[in-house]
Amino acid sequence: MLKHEIALGTLLIISSLLIIVVVLLQESKTAGLSGAISGGAETFFGKNKGRTMEQKLVKWTKYIAIFFFVVALSTTLLLLFF
Repeated sequence: MLKHEIALGTLLIISSLLIIVVVLLQESKTAGLSGAISGGAETFFGKNKGRTMEQKLVKWTKYIAIFFFVVALSTTLLLLFF
């Protein structure tokens, strides 16, 4: 029983650290006035090039968050019922 608790706790810590890192790597959505001015200078291809990496980070954030909640729920159920 103790081995399961340690393993699930470790997975929770690792997944929470991964969520923090992936969220911090994402760009801010609010650029303000400077973003409105400099945003017109970007070309169509430049926007798509940056957007692909941003989309990958968003996708990974969703996957890691789902994994975190599944592990947290299973840890809670394990501790309550066993």
